Amino acid sequence: MQAALKQAALKTERFGMWRGCLLPVMAMSLAAASPAHAFMAYVSNEKSNTVSVIDTDSWTVTKTIKVGQRPRGIEFTRDGKFVLVAVGDDDKIEVIDTRTQQVVDSLPSGPDPELFTQDAAGKTLYVANENDNTVTIIDLEKRVRLGDIQVGVEPEGMAISPDGKTLINTSETTNMAHFIDTATRQVVANVLVDSRPRFAEFKRDGSELWVSSEIGGTVSVIDPVKHAVTGKITFEIPGLRREAIQPVGIGMTKDGKTAFIALGPANRIAVVDGASHAIKKYLLVGQRVWHMAFTPEEKYLLVTNGVSNDVSVIDVAAQKVIKTIQVGELPWGITMAQP
Repeated sequence: MQAALKQAALKTERFGMWRGCLLPVMAMSLAAASPAHAFMAYVSNEKSNTVSVIDTDSWTVTKTIKVGQRPRGIEFTRDGKFVLVAVGDDDKIEVIDTRTQQVVDSLPSGPDPELFTQDAAGKTLYVANENDNTVTIIDLEKRVRLGDIQVGVEPEGMAISPDGKTLINTSETTNMAHFIDTATRQVVANVLVDSRPRFAEFKRDGSELWVSSEIGGTVSVIDPVKHAVTGKITFEIPGLRREAIQPVGIGMTKDGKTAFIALGPANRIAVVDGASHAIKKYLLVGQRVWHMAFTPEEKYLLVTNGVSNDVSVIDVAAQKVIKTIQVGELPWGITMAQP
């Protein structure tokens, strides 16, 4: 009897040792098999006065947030805790808490805010106010307005240089890219571009600034040091009139090798070589494509299609559209962050 009990105890001990070795292996296997956390995209719907929240694991809208009148520019704060959205007809920037997915505050801007950008630290917000030809400066920590910078007529596009020293604003009617010193808050240069500049984007290394001109149908490549246009990207799509090709949003990969340009009513995204500026291909998306945002790892690019009320999902490596997601009316802007 004692021998039998001894043998049973030995088996139990061996099982315990085996189980103890197996559990970490199982845990590692489960961790490897579990999907990564979904990235959340927030889309401003200009006509329905809402923001759609998209889960990029399921590619579905998980929440629709009611906001103010005519939301357009939209961006996560640097810490990922809030989403800022410019509600143009209410003359303010609304603040959405990403935890509760509700509007919790608002920031003062000038009349009809459209696009905005932040400094790298996420302490200062710069807002283009379309109706009074100014850029408003806002302290994000204190949530107060610090002042205004006078720029050209109908300011819209906003970008900040990688070193944080230069702020760019584009003025749609003046047809200029304004270079603003962030330390002095003074305009230091004005660069003439083609008609109706809508968006500005720096390469990550700061070597080039790209500005899209909607009516001009071009993207100007600007030397940020010399304040001079060094080249222009033009577009030709068989079967489409040149007037239908209207560049707006721009997205560049972090390595600067590839750029994606939204061509408005052409219903295409142009894929552009970042070095040679040559068009590599055109991707057919929804109707009246506006703006775009990469998932943080740059696996996917999401673009807003204003007239078809949807978002197209592009596989960046394959350079093809893989999904369409219905959102609200007239989707305009989009921003992305990890939950």
